[in-house]
Amino acid sequence: MQHTAQSPYPARLLTLCAVGATLLLSGCDYLGIESAGQVAEQKAAEGKAIGGACRHANRALEDCYRYNPKANKAAVFDGWKDMDVYMRENKLETIAPVTPAEPVKKPPPKADEEEVVSDAKADKKADAKPTDKKGGH
Repeated sequence: MQHTAQSPYPARLLTLCAVGATLLLSGCDYLGIESAGQVAEQKAAEGKAIGGACRHANRALEDCYRYNPKANKAAVFDGWKDMDVYMRENKLETIAPVTPAEPVKKPPPKADEEEVVSDAKADKKADAKPTDKKGGH
């Protein structure tokens, strides 16, 4: 006697596993695991906020990029541009930035210039008159 009918248990087991996997994966949001799309949205929102703040503080776009090198440049630009339009429409004034601008750094001297500077210092020392420390003539 041959039995051709399959048991209903594998189908139920497969359905139960699919439902369990769906429930487990939907719980990832509750665990704090962020998807790639959420991370990209967050970075874009941060970039727009940075750009808007730079424009409101009357900072140039290039300065904004320099002060925030890890920010998404396209999002920073969008935020800067949106804030510019908003400020013009509502006739808002800029605010003074709290952080001072960075001082301009001089580039290091080249090898030829170092020799000239050290030679000039040596000449000045040789030209200086020695003073008598004994207090006499």
